[in-house]
Amino acid sequence: MRLSTLLPLALTTSALASAIPNVESSSKKRASWPYGPFVSSGRYIHNSLGENVTYVGVNWPGAADAMIPEGLQYQPISKIVSDIKSLGMNVIRLTYAVEMVDDIFDNGGDKTLLASFQNALGTANGLTVVNKIIANNPSFTQSTTRVQVFDAVAAECKKQGIYVHLDNHISKGEWCCSLTDGNGWFGDTYFNVTKWKRGWEFMAKRGASWGNLMSVGLRNEPRDTSNNAAVSATYNWETWYTHMTSAASTVHTANPDVLIFFSGLNYDTTLAPITLGSDLGSGSKFIASSFPYANKIVLELHNYQTTATSCSSITSGLYNGGYNAMDTTNTAVKNILPVVMTEWGHDETNSEYSGVYATCLKSYLGGLKGGWMVWALGGSYYIREGTQDSDETWGLYNHNWTAWRSDPAIAAIKSMVTATL
Repeated sequence: MRLSTLLPLALTTSALASAIPNVESSSKKRASWPYGPFVSSGRYIHNSLGENVTYVGVNWPGAADAMIPEGLQYQPISKIVSDIKSLGMNVIRLTYAVEMVDDIFDNGGDKTLLASFQNALGTANGLTVVNKIIANNPSFTQSTTRVQVFDAVAAECKKQGIYVHLDNHISKGEWCCSLTDGNGWFGDTYFNVTKWKRGWEFMAKRGASWGNLMSVGLRNEPRDTSNNAAVSATYNWETWYTHMTSAASTVHTANPDVLIFFSGLNYDTTLAPITLGSDLGSGSKFIASSFPYANKIVLELHNYQTTATSCSSITSGLYNGGYNAMDTTNTAVKNILPVVMTEWGHDETNSEYSGVYATCLKSYLGGLKGGWMVWALGGSYYIREGTQDSDETWGLYNHNWTAWRSDPAIAAIKSMVTATL
């Protein structure tokens, strides 16, 4: 998620089995769209036909206070997906909070729309928003649950030919991210590692039934904490390696079909020692070929250098930060892998779409065919940092999700889609 400030319980076996959907994931090659499962092959993502797949898409947040995908009080899911499709995009990065799954296991089950919104917005405002959501999406009721809404979003995306990339954005459902939000690093105030992996087991199995869940992002923007010294002391690549590879194993066991995206440190702006296979501490090295999910590994990076004055300053940082993984001529790189920019974006209310930052990323990512997902889809949030119906000037939509916020900016996005595919 775009930063406010950007920096350069385990259950018993029987209980776990009863709570996690009993969905059988098939690794058989599909003969029709989406032509899965996808695999990573060198610097590329391939579908079951052996064709290159390049993601071009948008972030659809669903991890904030209500833990429901945004915008449904303004538009039907079908209209939102249709609008995404009209841009030439082929994927959504759908974000979720671990808290959504924690409630299922620890707090009486999957929360309803009414309970979720009244908890997030208050009794009266919550009811008002839920009634608007139901009016736009008449298959829902006040008793429809959070996960059922995720199911519905995925189903509509499948109907319209859009892949789903599921991202664990945060543990506690709220606006992300900061150094003090308790969600940034393994063991932080809300970042319970056992529950995080439990959440992934549940969501990976649930998503197996969708048919268009092609990939997952293990954790959004790993970062240091400035208000928890004990956790900060473990902020290093060795800790990252221990927990990220363990979570990847959990996902792969639960759903062997999906690609697994690994994010880096410092708000996912660097994966430098990962591509080089460097010693991460105590002899730990990330060697992609050594994992049982070797052909499922993809790297992801974020970039928000919106004030950059030269393209070379952006591209050199991106290359050394992880995009060298796509350079098959660099013998220092030990892990040749696909890299996808799962977040980038800028203010949609001015001319940043034609500035150094946006035009540089268009050229660089278009040349690499590396794929990207822009932040963000919506022009508003149900609630952000205490403000209800909060405006998002970085959103492609206007506030009420009725039209694009800026026609010239949308034209630039369409052009970038074409340049990348």
